[in-house]
Amino acid sequence: MNTADLTSPRSSLWTLRLLVVVVAASMTVAIADAADARSSAAAPAATTAWSLMTVAMVIALVVPAPLSLTVMRILAPATVPAAVTVLALGNGALWGAVALVAAVLTAMVSLSAEAAEALVQGSAYGREHRLPLRTPAALLIPMLLVWSVWCTVLLSAVLELGAEHWVVGGVLAALAGALGWLLAQRLHRFSRRWLVVVPAGLVVHDSVTLGETLMVRRGNVALARLAPANTQAADLTGPAAGHALEIVLRDMELVVLAGSAKEPKGKALHVQSILVAPSRPGRALIALSEGKIPVG
Repeated sequence: MNTADLTSPRSSLWTLRLLVVVVAASMTVAIADAADARSSAAAPAATTAWSLMTVAMVIALVVPAPLSLTVMRILAPATVPAAVTVLALGNGALWGAVALVAAVLTAMVSLSAEAAEALVQGSAYGREHRLPLRTPAALLIPMLLVWSVWCTVLLSAVLELGAEHWVVGGVLAALAGALGWLLAQRLHRFSRRWLVVVPAGLVVHDSVTLGETLMVRRGNVALARLAPANTQAADLTGPAAGHALEIVLRDMELVVLAGSAKEPKGKALHVQSILVAPSRPGRALIALSEGKIPVG
């Protein structure tokens, strides 16, 4: 087995499944230790919250889909501060340390491009190959800040309920639920951003940057390549950081950009070439080549 096999989407998905089992078991024991060290009243709130998180992650990994990616991107990183808190409050370091290591690895794998590809491919139709697109750079920090606020409120709610501060804990729990719903709605749009290789050609499915899905016939694609520095192609990346792919067309295509504050109804462009930003450009070029699209 070579390195590519170990880092393939399929391998990443199974690794993530295994890690979730490990973090679920170790956190359950660590929470029990922490409850014994503090007070038995803290156990029900922490156990209930952790059980709900575990069930949501297990369902997401058993039934891969774009929604599964959204769930894992929200919940898997949240296991890290949860494990840190349990380790700090527990009376034994062993299970808390195991839980923390497993949580960090779970968060890392869940945020990888390979795991994202495996999850979104789970609901693909027929012979289409979905390749996730990178998040626009300008949106990464706001998304991280909103997630951090939600995570802090959720953890605070569990601690307050565990301390039997019912009113404060209830208010925080309700606030965490509302923030979580809004966060999931926003993040789900980014879980549905793909470059798709289909038998007839390629599709750019991206409601963040496009007002309409862009579909290009295979015969109209002259070349797909890593974008040169001096490219004049229309930027459909967001823009996103890192290497972009340039897709050169034989005949112009109509691209409808998503609405903005200056142009609420969007903007229509006739383009000869476009830029897209798959999370793994190399894998995207291989997929395009396998789809009989010229690659250079």
